[in-house]
Amino acid sequence: MSTSSWLNRLKVANRELFFKLAVVALLMFGFGYALVPLYRAVCEALGINVLSLSERREQAKNTQVDEGRWITVEFDANARGPWDFKPEISQMKVHPGQMATVMYTFRNRQDRVMAAQAIPSYAPKQAASHFNKVECFCFNEYTLQPGESKEWPVVFVVDPKLPKDVHTITLSYTFFEVPGKKLASL
Repeated sequence: MSTSSWLNRLKVANRELFFKLAVVALLMFGFGYALVPLYRAVCEALGINVLSLSERREQAKNTQVDEGRWITVEFDANARGPWDFKPEISQMKVHPGQMATVMYTFRNRQDRVMAAQAIPSYAPKQAASHFNKVECFCFNEYTLQPGESKEWPVVFVVDPKLPKDVHTITLSYTFFEVPGKKLASL
């Protein structure tokens, strides 16, 4: 067999292989392109919807909310110094497991800058371990300018494991000036 006929057969074989590989690549691309509608059709046929949360029509419901009972949460504020400190409302009813928010307002009536912080307390005592604050001004110390007013949220959830005999929780904050942090007036 001559070299030229051998090269011709090699070119033909290479061309055939190229076309076969091109067809396989096109089939793979087509399958990948058709996979999403195919997956959606299979999910609909089987009655499952696992595509994404954004495609769901209804909001997920918090199954940990105990809608069978109410807890009254009372809000109290104590200020140790010349400032105003109070909750927006005095009480609220919540279901255990339900997230709720209450706002507290604070105003520095002094003519000087002050550093202050709030300390929470709970009644009855066993409620403390079942009262979970997600966001609270009591987590931080604040520096307030003379006459400055602030409004802070307390976002909380009463744990559904709260003993059944507890129907009322009192959340009390004492706002005090931080010792050793007396700041010079402006």
